[in-house]
Amino acid sequence: MTTHEVQQVHRIAVRFSGDSGDGMQLTGDRFTSDTALFGNDLATLPNYPSEIRAPQGTLAGVSNFQLQFGDHRIHTPGDKPDVLVAMNPAALKANSKEVRPGGHIIVDADTFNKRALDKLGYADDPLTDGTLGDFYVHAVPMTSMTLAALEEFDLSKKDKERSKNMFALGLVSWLFSHSLDSTKAFLTSKFAKKPHVLQANVAALEAGWTYGENTEVFGVRYEVAPATMEAGVYRNITGNTATAYGLVMGAHRAGLQLVLGSYPITPATDILHALSQLKRYNVMTMQMEDEIAGIGAALGASFAGKLGVTTTSGPGMCLKSEFMGLAVMTELPLVIVDVQRGGPSTGLPTKTEQADLLQALYGRHGESPVAVIAAQSPADCFAAAYEACALAIKYRHPVILLTDGYLGNGSEPWKLPDVSTIPAITPDLATAHNAVDAKGEPTFHPYKRDPQTLARPWAVPGTPGLAHRIGGLEKADGSGVISQDPANHDRMTRLRVEKVNRMVADIPDLAVTDPTGEADLLILGWGSSYGPITAACQNLWESGVPVAQAHLRHLNPLPKNTGEVLRRFKRVVVPEMNLGQLSKILRAEFLVDIQSVTSVRGLPFAVPEIEDLINQHVADLAETLQEA
Repeated sequence: MTTHEVQQVHRIAVRFSGDSGDGMQLTGDRFTSDTALFGNDLATLPNYPSEIRAPQGTLAGVSNFQLQFGDHRIHTPGDKPDVLVAMNPAALKANSKEVRPGGHIIVDADTFNKRALDKLGYADDPLTDGTLGDFYVHAVPMTSMTLAALEEFDLSKKDKERSKNMFALGLVSWLFSHSLDSTKAFLTSKFAKKPHVLQANVAALEAGWTYGENTEVFGVRYEVAPATMEAGVYRNITGNTATAYGLVMGAHRAGLQLVLGSYPITPATDILHALSQLKRYNVMTMQMEDEIAGIGAALGASFAGKLGVTTTSGPGMCLKSEFMGLAVMTELPLVIVDVQRGGPSTGLPTKTEQADLLQALYGRHGESPVAVIAAQSPADCFAAAYEACALAIKYRHPVILLTDGYLGNGSEPWKLPDVSTIPAITPDLATAHNAVDAKGEPTFHPYKRDPQTLARPWAVPGTPGLAHRIGGLEKADGSGVISQDPANHDRMTRLRVEKVNRMVADIPDLAVTDPTGEADLLILGWGSSYGPITAACQNLWESGVPVAQAHLRHLNPLPKNTGEVLRRFKRVVVPEMNLGQLSKILRAEFLVDIQSVTSVRGLPFAVPEIEDLINQHVADLAETLQEA
């Protein structure tokens, strides 16, 4: 056994990379779970190709999983990994330029043969030609060592090689002083009916750990102390799972059945998967034949007195737009979850983007306003989904929840809430009504509005005395009969807009963080830009840089103090993963010269990128004020 120095570090970023069939997402997920169990705070970013199975050993087939973990609050999965695990030359070529100088690169040396190198255009072996001189390179024969560890097992060579990701996980677990117990428990559960596969994976996992423990290749092991976090019970959770739980919580606190009508689409499908496992909580899921049927079924469920929900991504939002207009016209509660991805069309289905904002706000026929909420982190998807349910039910109106691929697939620790502290939602379904007026006409008016919310009664079909017309044709205010009257249409259109505007009563003011109290610059974000903006601002606040931060969760209606906040600063900068959609809205609404910073690379902003941006604007403002 070799003695290794143990070095304490505050945070570190690790990236697992290999072919799509190398199990990198599973490996990263297991390492993440072990990290969370140890008590570190963390953030993850799975990044995989859109091809189901790209040619093996090519750049197109490289699949990555990155996580950053630390002994303090972690807001992003990291920009430059400190450790890269590359299972083949393609993974090395795709990622080596992003590794932090002085970082570690661990490669499967067995895959660096002439054929593999020629396929990628390597003239020389990068492990020996000096091109990786800025890094600590560890060429480990993972494939051959995995085969040696599994020699006694009655498995084919191909099946044995599939376990090399467990060898890599065992090695990296050793490197960061992680226990193997939770992964062994996971494997035991996953392969309970395949004991030979279970034993092989455990043997490969232990072989990786043993290699690290007994080799002199690694002179140092690392430890990251547990993070100081608020007391409570935590679990690691992805944004999609948190969204599913938030939807269930909203229905539960309203005493309603949750009915999901959905069609599978990347990266939203995991919400459907998660909800399909929760039937015991009065959840009904229907995988429909297409996007239109999905939202149609959800809206029909809302008409029947259930909480209708539909989930999708950008292309599906396009197809659902007509039914969203119907939900606005019928004034029924409906929650639409859009896990945004790169577009247009099929675009970048496995990458992230924030480019559906204008579609969410305006992408329907006629004056068709809906409420729009955006989650800011994977764990926050729970609270955002619950709030979407609460607003939809209270105001009898569709609400769009925007997340994105970064949030939906990413994960972080989530403190389990005390359900008793989550406010109840009152659906206030209309009750039986048999009264008639002097002419014998029913006195139930399906479009008589609540004076505060302007919500109309939610009348479940089949309830005595509550028969009423419903559909896409305009209805008369109050009575709900079909109306072609111009003045009535004008009034009803304005009422539907005003109903959304009145939701501002349930929306908190836009909060501003300005530790110096002297900032002339405001960095304003929305959605998943929260992580990199917050990390950048916190880094600069430690250096005394005068910058303020605010983050919009509610995009329609906007918080009532939004204009006041924007006008308080000499300069407002809005970074967003689109070509300036929120900036356009704020300029038009408040006549403020918003400075737009855009990115459509399919990746979240990098923290140094935001830091440089802030420093440039702070310096420019100082120079401008000095000249004045």
